[in-house]
Amino acid sequence: MAHDSQDVSQDVSDAAKKIALGITGGIAAYKAAEVLRGLQTAGCLVRVAMTKRACEFVQPLTFRALSGAHVIVDDYAPDNPDPIAHITFSQSVDLLLIAPATANIIAKFANGVADDFLTSTYLASSAPVLIAPAMNTRMWHHPATQRNLETLRADGVHIIDPDEGEMACGTVGPGRLSQPDKIVAAALELLQGTANRRANDLIGEHLLITVGATREAIDPVRFLSNKSSGRMGFAIASAAAKRSARVTVIAGATNATPPAGVSLIRAYSAEEMRHAVMSQLPQTSIFIGAAAVADYRPVARATQKIKKTSGMLALELEPTPDILNQVSAARHEGLLVIGFAAETENVMANAREKLKRKNLDAVVANDVTREGAGFDTNTNEVTILTRDNQTPIHVPLIAKTNVADLILDEVVRLRARVKPASLQMDTAANG
Repeated sequence: MAHDSQDVSQDVSDAAKKIALGITGGIAAYKAAEVLRGLQTAGCLVRVAMTKRACEFVQPLTFRALSGAHVIVDDYAPDNPDPIAHITFSQSVDLLLIAPATANIIAKFANGVADDFLTSTYLASSAPVLIAPAMNTRMWHHPATQRNLETLRADGVHIIDPDEGEMACGTVGPGRLSQPDKIVAAALELLQGTANRRANDLIGEHLLITVGATREAIDPVRFLSNKSSGRMGFAIASAAAKRSARVTVIAGATNATPPAGVSLIRAYSAEEMRHAVMSQLPQTSIFIGAAAVADYRPVARATQKIKKTSGMLALELEPTPDILNQVSAARHEGLLVIGFAAETENVMANAREKLKRKNLDAVVANDVTREGAGFDTNTNEVTILTRDNQTPIHVPLIAKTNVADLILDEVVRLRARVKPASLQMDTAANG
């Protein structure tokens, strides 16, 4: 069954890169204003977070005036307009940039300390992280600082080494914050590298995805259905196409706009959708069942409109075909099969049972009773479970476009473990 999610892009085009700029407590904090301006000039949308110590060097009002948005210092503060600010920063941005990054924040990041908004955001972030250290030369050279930096590098954090020169304290040596234009250039290069990596990481794949709700006819004018809009499935299809996959969408009833660059097949009943899926499956390397397929249909469909009477109306129902189960049972070598589990209770237990019972490679589970995570919304909150027993990936309430890419990131990881037959043949031929 399918679910749907949200776009929290704040009146900016989808093409604009979203950056969270974290500012910590050092004299170089004032240079963060130049970094912000440089990123804006490059077309980026920048939100700012500051530590309490940073506010002793530069007031949040400065960055609020430059960014046009509330500056987060304490997400529990009564003036904070965003009740899920830590999620906005950690899950809906393309880059987390810390400039300046003090020895203190570096130590906290390296050791998993989460005692304020910025450190909590770092731990929750799924975006690339770039830090620009600034501190006294002796602090920079201290073995503890260097150990912490090595830990962060091993964790995948990108670091811009500080410049050499005279410190505010009079010390001469490395430790000065790198020039704002260099920080901006490094941020843009990292963003481009991420975009390039995703742009082709599904090349050679044929992704088949079911989307929307099925309709099971009662009579010529009535049917059984559900609230699925197709937004989540269309978001995945669009993201996969942008990542160079060949995408075929089999859509039931939807009220969202199908994305460009995909092949669209309409199939309104469960049986029609099953037939369309099975006919496309031999050419498919990744199947994602995101449609909300009706579980039951009337045993008999009335040929004429059923008239209202004073008595009760009873419908005899029978199960519809289990498309996901049939796809899994008929899987060919290298086919990845991903399911969705829209639940109202015992979400994780039901999702794990579905993952095992249907022999799926992954299942995307969510609680459709949660605000903003049910059907026909622009946001979603999901948990991704995989058959290789990796730690479940929890995706907080964020834009569907972001959820789609996180799901596909996991598909790419699974693909590295299970090669489709066509790619295996190509590898052997080129060996």
